[in-house]
Amino acid sequence: MTEMDETPPILAVVFYKTSTGNEPVRAWLLNLDGDDRRTIGNDIKTAQYGWPLGMPLIRKLEPGLWEVRSRVRDGTARVVFTVEGGIMILLHAFVKKTQKTTLRDLEVARRRLANLRNG
Repeated sequence: MTEMDETPPILAVVFYKTSTGNEPVRAWLLNLDGDDRRTIGNDIKTAQYGWPLGMPLIRKLEPGLWEVRSRVRDGTARVVFTVEGGIMILLHAFVKKTQKTTLRDLEVARRRLANLRNG
């Protein structure tokens, strides 16, 4: 048993759910190979137990949006999340191919955050 297992998490972790019940980040994770899935899961767990954290693992994108940065086989995976009331909500995930997060990926995360806040 590790020290992390003995200490309760600071944040609960949940997947963003669309109005039709889909969980896009969960579906994305399930399409990755086991090693990449494990790496990302461990990084999310580190954030969950150590919040708030900064670089190099966590980067704030803008108010209300952060990203977990994980090294995976094909590059760098990003899981964009928000924190509300002690809950880390995983909004969007992708493997980053360019230096800067694309506007498209940022817009997906913003839209899901707005949907979450507007009910």
